[in-house]
Amino acid sequence: MNNRPELNTKISIQDFKDFYWYKEELIDFCRSENLDKRDGKIELAKRIEKYLQTGERVPYHEKSSKTSRFDWNTAKLAIETEITDNYKNTENVREFFKNQLGDKFKFNVKFMNWMKTAQGKTLGDAIEQWILITNKMRTDKTEKQIAPQFEYNTYVRDFMKDNPDKLLQDAINSWKIKKSKPGDNKYTKTDFK
Repeated sequence: MNNRPELNTKISIQDFKDFYWYKEELIDFCRSENLDKRDGKIELAKRIEKYLQTGERVPYHEKSSKTSRFDWNTAKLAIETEITDNYKNTENVREFFKNQLGDKFKFNVKFMNWMKTAQGKTLGDAIEQWILITNKMRTDKTEKQIAPQFEYNTYVRDFMKDNPDKLLQDAINSWKIKKSKPGDNKYTKTDFK
Protein backbone atom coordinates (compact mmCIF):
# COMPACT_ATOMS: atom_id res chain seq x y z
CA MET A 1 0.00 0.00 0.00
CA ASN A 2 1.31 3.46 -0.89
CA ASN A 3 2.11 5.83 1.96
CA ARG A 4 0.12 9.00 1.93
CA PRO A 5 2.39 12.05 2.03
CA GLU A 6 2.18 14.62 4.80
CA LEU A 7 0.16 17.70 3.98
CA ASN A 8 2.67 20.52 4.30
CA THR A 9 4.30 23.13 2.05
CA LYS A 10 6.73 20.53 0.66
CA ILE A 11 3.99 18.38 -0.86
CA SER A 12 3.89 18.34 -4.67
CA ILE A 13 0.80 19.65 -6.41
CA GLN A 14 0.28 16.22 -7.96
CA ASP A 15 0.43 14.46 -4.58
CA PHE A 16 -1.96 17.01 -3.12
CA LYS A 17 -4.43 16.39 -5.95
CA ASP A 18 -3.96 12.61 -5.97
CA PHE A 19 -4.70 11.89 -2.33
CA TYR A 20 -7.84 12.14 -0.24
CA TRP A 21 -7.81 14.81 2.49
CA TYR A 22 -10.23 15.26 5.34
CA LYS A 23 -11.69 18.73 5.72
CA GLU A 24 -10.06 18.99 9.16
CA GLU A 25 -6.64 18.34 7.56
CA LEU A 26 -7.28 21.12 5.04
CA ILE A 27 -8.34 23.50 7.81
CA ASP A 28 -5.23 22.61 9.87
CA PHE A 29 -3.01 23.34 6.85
CA CYS A 30 -4.76 26.67 6.27
CA ARG A 31 -4.34 27.54 9.93
CA SER A 32 -0.61 26.68 9.87
CA GLU A 33 -0.04 28.77 6.72
CA ASN A 34 -2.26 31.67 7.79
CA LEU A 35 -4.74 31.01 4.98
CA ASP A 36 -8.44 31.63 5.32
CA LYS A 37 -10.03 28.47 6.71
CA ARG A 38 -13.68 29.30 5.97
CA ASP A 39 -15.70 27.60 3.23
CA GLY A 40 -16.39 24.04 2.23
CA LYS A 41 -13.93 21.27 1.48
CA ILE A 42 -13.80 21.88 -2.28
CA GLU A 43 -13.12 25.61 -1.85
CA LEU A 44 -10.44 24.91 0.79
CA ALA A 45 -8.70 22.45 -1.54
CA LYS A 46 -8.72 25.01 -4.37
CA ARG A 47 -7.32 27.66 -2.04
CA ILE A 48 -4.51 25.34 -0.89
CA GLU A 49 -3.72 24.24 -4.44
CA LYS A 50 -3.40 27.87 -5.54
CA TYR A 51 -1.18 28.59 -2.52
CA LEU A 52 1.06 25.59 -3.24
CA GLN A 53 1.39 26.65 -6.89
CA THR A 54 1.92 30.38 -6.42
CA GLY A 55 2.43 31.16 -2.74
CA GLU A 56 -0.52 33.54 -3.07
CA ARG A 57 -2.98 33.85 -0.21
CA VAL A 58 -6.36 34.19 -1.89
CA PRO A 59 -8.62 36.44 0.20
CA TYR A 60 -12.00 35.18 1.35
CA HIS A 61 -14.92 36.76 -0.49
CA GLU A 62 -18.18 37.13 1.35
CA LYS A 63 -20.85 35.45 -0.73
CA SER A 64 -23.11 38.49 -0.55
CA SER A 65 -23.88 41.35 1.72
CA LYS A 66 -27.19 40.86 3.49
CA THR A 67 -29.35 43.94 3.80
CA SER A 68 -32.41 42.65 5.67
CA ARG A 69 -32.51 42.80 9.45
CA PHE A 70 -35.45 40.40 9.71
CA ASP A 71 -34.86 38.04 12.65
CA TRP A 72 -35.76 34.50 11.57
CA ASN A 73 -35.03 33.25 15.10
CA THR A 74 -37.68 35.26 16.93
CA ALA A 75 -40.08 36.96 14.48
CA LYS A 76 -43.73 35.98 14.42
CA LEU A 77 -44.13 34.16 11.11
CA ALA A 78 -47.24 34.03 8.91
CA ILE A 79 -48.22 32.77 5.47
CA GLU A 80 -47.68 36.34 4.15
CA THR A 81 -44.16 36.67 5.62
CA GLU A 82 -41.77 37.55 2.80
CA ILE A 83 -38.56 35.54 2.45
CA THR A 84 -35.66 37.95 2.88
CA ASP A 85 -32.06 37.94 1.71
CA ASN A 86 -30.90 36.88 5.19
CA TYR A 87 -33.24 33.86 5.44
CA LYS A 88 -32.06 31.06 7.75
CA ASN A 89 -33.50 27.62 8.53
CA THR A 90 -34.09 28.24 12.25
CA GLU A 91 -36.10 26.41 14.90
CA ASN A 92 -38.62 29.24 14.65
CA VAL A 93 -39.05 28.53 10.92
CA ARG A 94 -39.21 24.77 11.55
CA GLU A 95 -41.99 25.30 14.11
CA PHE A 96 -43.91 27.51 11.66
CA PHE A 97 -43.76 24.85 8.94
CA LYS A 98 -44.69 22.07 11.40
CA ASN A 99 -47.72 24.11 12.50
CA GLN A 100 -48.76 24.52 8.86
CA LEU A 101 -47.85 21.07 7.49
CA GLY A 102 -47.90 18.82 10.54
CA ASP A 103 -45.22 16.60 12.01
CA LYS A 104 -44.41 15.21 8.56
CA PHE A 105 -42.50 18.45 7.82
CA LYS A 106 -38.73 18.06 7.57
CA PHE A 107 -36.16 20.25 5.88
CA ASN A 108 -34.65 18.50 2.86
CA VAL A 109 -31.81 19.61 0.62
CA LYS A 110 -33.98 20.47 -2.38
CA PHE A 111 -36.31 22.57 -0.27
CA MET A 112 -33.45 24.33 1.53
CA ASN A 113 -31.84 25.13 -1.84
CA TRP A 114 -35.15 26.51 -3.10
CA MET A 115 -35.43 28.70 0.03
CA LYS A 116 -31.98 30.16 -0.65
CA THR A 117 -33.24 31.47 -4.00
CA ALA A 118 -36.75 32.44 -2.92
CA GLN A 119 -36.11 36.02 -1.87
CA GLY A 120 -39.30 38.06 -2.35
CA LYS A 121 -41.61 35.04 -2.23
CA THR A 122 -43.73 34.28 0.84
CA LEU A 123 -43.80 31.45 3.35
CA GLY A 124 -47.11 30.48 1.72
CA ASP A 125 -45.19 30.00 -1.55
CA ALA A 126 -42.64 27.97 0.40
CA ILE A 127 -45.35 25.65 1.74
CA GLU A 128 -46.58 25.00 -1.80
CA GLN A 129 -43.02 24.37 -2.96
CA TRP A 130 -42.34 21.95 -0.06
CA ILE A 131 -45.45 19.95 -1.00
CA LEU A 132 -44.36 19.82 -4.67
CA ILE A 133 -40.79 18.79 -3.80
CA THR A 134 -41.91 16.17 -1.26
CA ASN A 135 -44.45 14.63 -3.66
CA LYS A 136 -41.86 14.49 -6.42
CA MET A 137 -39.31 12.87 -4.10
CA ARG A 138 -41.85 10.15 -3.19
CA THR A 139 -42.56 9.28 -6.82
CA ASP A 140 -39.09 9.87 -8.30
CA LYS A 141 -37.12 6.63 -8.08
CA THR A 142 -33.98 7.96 -9.78
CA GLU A 143 -30.78 7.72 -7.81
CA LYS A 144 -30.16 10.69 -5.57
CA GLN A 145 -27.14 12.78 -6.48
CA ILE A 146 -24.49 13.09 -3.79
CA ALA A 147 -22.58 16.38 -3.67
CA PRO A 148 -18.96 16.06 -4.90
CA GLN A 149 -17.39 16.79 -1.51
CA PHE A 150 -18.98 13.63 -0.07
CA GLU A 151 -16.63 11.17 -1.76
CA TYR A 152 -16.98 8.60 1.02
CA ASN A 153 -20.78 8.48 0.71
CA THR A 154 -20.56 8.14 -3.08
CA TYR A 155 -17.94 5.38 -2.81
CA VAL A 156 -19.95 3.37 -0.26
CA ARG A 157 -23.19 3.72 -2.26
CA ASP A 158 -21.49 2.59 -5.48
CA PHE A 159 -19.69 -0.28 -3.71
CA MET A 160 -22.90 -1.58 -2.15
CA LYS A 161 -24.81 -1.28 -5.42
CA ASP A 162 -22.12 -3.32 -7.20
CA ASN A 163 -21.70 -5.84 -4.34
CA PRO A 164 -25.16 -6.43 -2.85
CA ASP A 165 -23.97 -9.60 -1.10
CA LYS A 166 -21.26 -7.71 0.85
CA LEU A 167 -21.49 -5.94 4.19
CA LEU A 168 -21.19 -2.23 4.88
CA GLN A 169 -17.93 -3.00 6.72
CA ASP A 170 -16.53 -4.44 3.45
CA ALA A 171 -17.30 -1.13 1.73
CA ILE A 172 -15.68 0.83 4.57
CA ASN A 173 -12.54 -1.34 4.50
CA SER A 174 -12.31 -0.98 0.72
CA TRP A 175 -12.73 2.82 1.05
CA LYS A 176 -9.89 3.01 3.58
CA ILE A 177 -7.57 1.27 1.14
CA LYS A 178 -8.74 3.36 -1.84
CA LYS A 179 -8.29 6.74 -0.11
CA SER A 180 -4.79 5.86 1.02
CA LYS A 181 -3.63 5.45 -2.59
CA PRO A 182 -2.96 8.16 -5.15
CA GLY A 183 -5.60 8.82 -7.78
CA ASP A 184 -9.31 9.44 -7.69
CA ASN A 185 -11.55 8.06 -4.96
CA LYS A 186 -14.27 6.66 -7.18
CA TYR A 187 -15.32 3.04 -6.74
CA THR A 188 -14.22 0.57 -9.42
CA LYS A 189 -14.95 -3.15 -9.67
CA THR A 190 -11.27 -3.92 -9.09
CA ASP A 191 -11.27 -2.23 -5.66
CA PHE A 192 -12.73 -5.23 -3.85
CA LYS A 193 -10.57 -8.32 -4.18
